[in-house]
Amino acid sequence: MLQNTGLEISIFLFAALVGYVLAVRVGQSAVVWMILIGMLLGPGFTGLVGYDGTVEVLAEIGAILLLFVIGLESDFKDIYSAKNGLIAIAGVVVPFAGGFLLSRLFGFSSVTALFVGTALTATSIAITAHVLKEMGQLGSGAAKAIIGAAVIDDVLGLLMLGITTGIGKGSFSFGALGVLLVSAVIFFVIAVLLMPVISEIISRVNEWAESKGSFQITILLAMAVAFAYSAVAELIGLSAIVGAFIAGVTLENLEIKSYREGAAYLEMIFSAIFFVSLGLLIDLKDIGAGSWLFIAALIAVAVATKVAGCFFPALFAGLKPRDALIVGVGMVPRGEVAMIVALFGLTAGIISQGIYAAIVVMALVTTIIVPVFLRRLYSGARAY
Repeated sequence: MLQNTGLEISIFLFAALVGYVLAVRVGQSAVVWMILIGMLLGPGFTGLVGYDGTVEVLAEIGAILLLFVIGLESDFKDIYSAKNGLIAIAGVVVPFAGGFLLSRLFGFSSVTALFVGTALTATSIAITAHVLKEMGQLGSGAAKAIIGAAVIDDVLGLLMLGITTGIGKGSFSFGALGVLLVSAVIFFVIAVLLMPVISEIISRVNEWAESKGSFQITILLAMAVAFAYSAVAELIGLSAIVGAFIAGVTLENLEIKSYREGAAYLEMIFSAIFFVSLGLLIDLKDIGAGSWLFIAALIAVAVATKVAGCFFPALFAGLKPRDALIVGVGMVPRGEVAMIVALFGLTAGIISQGIYAAIVVMALVTTIIVPVFLRRLYSGARAY
């Protein structure tokens, strides 16, 4: 396995390039191809590169930049609404119940079942948002509902992770859960209050920077804000990508070409590493022959519970049937969020290597199939 950082990054970027070329040739999402190529490069196949500390850091930067750019194209009022909250809550409760009951049906312990249920609550906003961005659909009503509900999903999923981990370790505390919930609310409120202040600061800095011919200053300031929000989100127990998304939404009203283009170029490079790295995380050799039935059932439950759990609330909230179905399908990818939950459970000694591998396969499959179905749903719009 390669240990040369520069060579590793070069391979990642060439892999992403191949993924984009294949996507253009077959008319599908580049995300799918990048993940599959990552699998081929990883320990499960060629073993050319591994998911080491360097890759992990670069991948996290990619996820942060991706969500920051997505936030720049999202309107705050369109995202945080009662409608999206309803979709998010149902999209957490139904999959959690499905994952828990399925695990118990296969004879796993209650603690393991709780963790599997928690892994199914997650929604990988990065995956769906990237596909919607590729198709130019970020401004659609369904896309706004997906992104808003997915962000709320992440918060609720992290709360569930805190509860499940506490139960698994025998140290569950309502006090700690309450602190996390209050901290999340305070973070969101402060972010809203600071929106006009930060926007004004960046506008003034940009005017001065442009007068000096140094547009790089604006880009650096915007990036500093994005990573600062990510850091604060992690400090209070939320996901870094949630913080990055909030930062992007905070700056959404600023029509400054330099920092938007700069952020987009950085995102293109680092998010490519992020998507390829997802494929490295799975090694099919870790899965026993008797586990495939559970994995198949887990994938089916993961898809069905998210689609149903989000479709009906979206329909109830006033979306048209096709848009409600797009919301349900768009919430299906578990991606890196479920993988992180699984890794957390494995390192904490709460779940076995087999359960970890099952969750990772489920996350990978749900991530791969969604871009295909989303494109078909949008391309068939004229038929409705």
